Amino acid sequence: MYIKNIFIFHLAISHFHHFGSLFYYMKHSLLLFTGLLLGTAGAASAQNTAQATTLPPAAHIKPAFNNVKATATFQVEPQVSSVGWIGRKVTGRHNGTVELKEGQLQVHNNQLVGGSFVVDMGTILDEDVEDAETNAKLVTHLKSDDFFGVAQHPTATFVIKSLKYTKVDDSGNNTLIAGVLTIKGKSMGLLFPAKVGIKNGLAAASGSVNVDRTKFDIRYGSNSFFDRLGDKAIDNDFTLNFNIIAKQ
Repeated sequence: MYIKNIFIFHLAISHFHHFGSLFYYMKHSLLLFTGLLLGTAGAASAQNTAQATTLPPAAHIKPAFNNVKATATFQVEPQVSSVGWIGRKVTGRHNGTVELKEGQLQVHNNQLVGGSFVVDMGTILDEDVEDAETNAKLVTHLKSDDFFGVAQHPTATFVIKSLKYTKVDDSGNNTLIAGVLTIKGKSMGLLFPAKVGIKNGLAAASGSVNVDRTKFDIRYGSNSFFDRLGDKAIDNDFTLNFNIIAKQ
């Protein structure tokens, strides 16, 4: 299925020889485009979300492909990439988005060998609360020191340190990624599966992963640190869904 979808992807982009046309096509067909390249459409479902394995800090994660240097750099296209989040609590859940500021993928022989991403935390949005005033209060709280402390920490980053290509699993993941996630100035290593594809100067990566927020000193509403929260408790884990498009 993966090889078939790569072939379909090749046929699709062969009709777009100029970057202007290609960019227009990508912008208005992101979900389809990513689906063709990776064998998936849209964000991963909850049952396919991977629980990230927490690893030691950056210094203890060995770089990918130690003897191989990247021969190409692909620039992430924030306009056609997406990062979604889901936060859960006893009484329900919230979901929304946050925007990528910039990023790069390091490639050698059409294989991903590294990369880095910068997230603009000031762009946090909630998508499920319809009342404008309540929505604004929620977003303001998420940006406060109780959660992401955006005033002092306007960006978050993820740096790929190591990769391993694997057999395609039931969720379509074909790569195991180890990297360092930094939020609020706290850095932790993460290990999780993802879908990665590179073809004709374009790269795509997508996945869904659960992250323990308390590892980044985000403890508000956590039963692990506060007693008698009852139905005000908020899950330690939040989910990140990502669809990344990059161009050489």
